[in-house]
Amino acid sequence: MGSPASELRDGMRIEWDAPITMDDGLVLRADVFSPAKSGLYPVILSYGPYAKGLAFQEGYPSAWQRMVAEHPDVAYGSTNLYQSWEVVDPEKWVPDGYVCIRVDSRGAGRSPGFIDHFSPRETRDFYNCIEWAGVQRWSNGKVGLNGISYYGINQWHVASLQPPHLAAMCIWEGAADWYRDMTHHGGILCTFWANWYDMQVTTVQYGRGERGPRSRVTGELVCGDEMLPDRELYRNRCDLGDEIRAHPLDDDYHKARSPIWDKVTVPFLSAANWGGQGLHPRGNFEGFVRAASKQKWLEAHGLEHWTHFYTGYGVGLQKRFFDCFLKGVDNGWKDQPRVQLQVRHVDRFVERHEDEWPVARTQWTKFYLNPADHGLVRVPAASAGSITYDAQGEGVTFASAPLERETEITGPLAARLFVSSSTTDADLFLVFRVFTPDMREVVFMGAIDPHTPIAQGWLRASHRKLDPTLSTEYRPYHAHDESQPLNPDEVVPLDVELWPTSIVVPSGHRLALTVRGRDYEWSKSTGAHLSNFKNELRGCGPFLHDDPRDRPAAVFGGRTTLHASPKQQSYVLVPIVPAKR
Repeated sequence: MGSPASELRDGMRIEWDAPITMDDGLVLRADVFSPAKSGLYPVILSYGPYAKGLAFQEGYPSAWQRMVAEHPDVAYGSTNLYQSWEVVDPEKWVPDGYVCIRVDSRGAGRSPGFIDHFSPRETRDFYNCIEWAGVQRWSNGKVGLNGISYYGINQWHVASLQPPHLAAMCIWEGAADWYRDMTHHGGILCTFWANWYDMQVTTVQYGRGERGPRSRVTGELVCGDEMLPDRELYRNRCDLGDEIRAHPLDDDYHKARSPIWDKVTVPFLSAANWGGQGLHPRGNFEGFVRAASKQKWLEAHGLEHWTHFYTGYGVGLQKRFFDCFLKGVDNGWKDQPRVQLQVRHVDRFVERHEDEWPVARTQWTKFYLNPADHGLVRVPAASAGSITYDAQGEGVTFASAPLERETEITGPLAARLFVSSSTTDADLFLVFRVFTPDMREVVFMGAIDPHTPIAQGWLRASHRKLDPTLSTEYRPYHAHDESQPLNPDEVVPLDVELWPTSIVVPSGHRLALTVRGRDYEWSKSTGAHLSNFKNELRGCGPFLHDDPRDRPAAVFGGRTTLHASPKQQSYVLVPIVPAKR
C-alpha cells in the first residue's frame, strides 16, 4: 500500500488507510475522520474485524433496510455514505468536534496479519491504537471507545490493560466473559462463533483482494490489494470453532480473552439489550456490577441490537456521556442516576431511572415447580413428586395461575432444580415465559431473533460446581473448572443462572418455566432470516447448542427427571419490582 490519501469531503477531513505501527512491527490501517478546521479534538475509536471500507448497506442489507424503514431518524441528517456495521457514523460526530477512527484489526480488511479473535495479541494491538490516537497532532489526548458487539466486547479487554490515553468508553451490547457469555452457556458449547466466523470474518479477510468488495466511497479494495491463495488465507487465521471446542472448561485460553474486572477503572456507559439472550446482555450487567470503575452507568433497552445505537435516543445518550468525559462539558451527566432502564411492557418501553443494579427494592419471589399438575406455585411442595422427559427433547412446562394484578419483573433470575439422569450427564435449557389469558406466548423482537422469549438460562449438570465467592442467590456463578459426572439416577441440586430481563406482565397473564433438553423454538419454521446468519431464526437467533460432538447421545440422550418434595424444593427465583414510592 502506498501513502495514505487525505481529502476534504462532506465537511470532514478524511485520511484513508492511515498507518499505525504495532510493537511487533506490523502496520495496521485506519480511516480517520476529523473536523476540517485545524485544532485539538477528542477521539472516538473502534478496532475490529468487519472491514472499515465495507458499507453497512452492502454488507448487512437486511439489517439496514429494516432499521431505516422503522427508524428514519437513523438516516436523517447524513449522506449515509460512511455508514459501517456497528460503528459510529462520522457525519453525526465530526460536526460536533470529534475525530472518529476506524481501525481494521489484525488480518481483517486492509490490515495484514494473523486473525486470532479477542486474543492477547489483538488486545495489545487495540492498546497501541489508543496510544497512537492520543498523541496525534489533532488529538486533545483523550480517547473514547464506542461501538456495538465486537466493538464493545474488546473494550472490556483493553480497559484491563489501562491505556494512559483511554478516557471513557461506551460498551453497547458487548459481552465480556469469553466462556460464560459467549462460547459455553452453562458449560454447553454454543455453535454461534464458528458460523459467525464463516459469514462475517473470513469474507473480509485481508488478502482476498479482487475476490472481496470495493469501497463505495473510494473504490479501493476492502480486503487489501493483495490477492493471496486460499491456502495462505487459511494459514493466516485461527480455526476458531476448533479452538473453542478444544477448551471445554474455563481454562487459561478463556481467561486470556476475558476482562480483569478489578483493572477496569475507566469511566464507562454499559448499554444492554433485554432481548439479547445468548450474547448481548449478560456482560453489560456483569461489567456494571463488577468493574472497579468509580464512574460507571448502566442502560438497558430493546429492539434489534444494532438499532438504538444509531437512533436519536442512542446517539444522544452517547454524546452526553462522551461530551462529559472527553470534552469536560458540565452537562449534568455525572448527576444522572447510575441506571437508566427502558422497562419493557407487552406493547411499549417506558424509561425509568434507578440508582443500582439489581434494583434495591426488588422482591425476590420463589415460584415452586409442582410435578403433579405442571403448576408454578407460590407454596412449596407438601409431598414428593417427579416428572421425566426425553433428555434431548422439548421438556416440560410449569405454568402459574393467572396473575391477579399487573406485575413488573426486572432483573436476573435463578432456578434451583433437583435433577437426576439415566446417564452420567444432562444439559438443561431453561426458558422463562409469559402467556396471555388464552395461552398465546408473549415474545419480542429481540436483539437478533424476532420471536425472543422473556429469559433463558443453561446448565450442563456436570458443571454444577459453584464459585462461592461470586455466587449470590439471584445470580449463581459456576466455576466451570472441572467436570463432575452424575451417578445415574442420583438426585442432585442444580443452580441455574437465567440472564437478566424486564417485562411488565398484565393481570390475567401467566408466568411459566420450561425445562428442556435442547434449544428453545418458538416455531418449527418461521421464514425469518438475516443475510449475515446461516440459520433460520426460530426463537434463539444464531445462538444454538447443536454440535453433536459436544452433546453425544450416549451421554446426553437418556432421560432426565425433575424432583420436588418438602426436602427437595425446586423453584425459580423471580425479581418482582414494586412501583417507586
